[in-house]
Amino acid sequence: MIKINIGYARVSTINQNEDRQILELLAFGVLQKNIYTDKQSGRDFNRPEYMRMLRRLKRNDLLVIKSIDRLGRNYTEILNEWKLITEKKGADIVVLDMPLLNTAKSKDLLGTFISDLVLQLLSFVAENERTSIRQRQAEGIAAARLRGVKFGRPPKPVPENFEENYRLWKNKKISAQQGADNCGLPLWAFYKFARRHD
Repeated sequence: MIKINIGYARVSTINQNEDRQILELLAFGVLQKNIYTDKQSGRDFNRPEYMRMLRRLKRNDLLVIKSIDRLGRNYTEILNEWKLITEKKGADIVVLDMPLLNTAKSKDLLGTFISDLVLQLLSFVAENERTSIRQRQAEGIAAARLRGVKFGRPPKPVPENFEENYRLWKNKKISAQQGADNCGLPLWAFYKFARRHD
């Protein structure tokens, strides 16, 4: 069976650029056509290109990634995927920025032990960083709210003709739907403004 180098790159958002990762995969010897890229969070493995790459990966193939956090950020799931790839699929993994994480290099007991130990440590660090990011984000939002920063879309202004249509509706001269249509509002918004007016 022919051994194929398959690369996987991931960035968390569409605004981020994966070029640096791809250049390192190419430099390692992965062909462009064998590189799979996702622009999606690493919190789980439900990513379209990752799933395509996983389906293609065969026994003795080599999965090449830049760093362990490009694989994912959930400690337990990284360990599960690592075992799925190396044990169930029989492929190898190399992590470019951590040479100790290279299952193709040393398949003896000590090499496997060192690789597993380093993997567990790095997976923990990746998840811990993800937790820290979420905590810093929550703290930043809380601090901004204390400063009076408003999040979300600004509230829709009350239409100028709302008062007139509200009175007509209250006096049962028109239906709520007619009042909403006259004000250019959806019915739910008309009711919302009416509750606020009451």
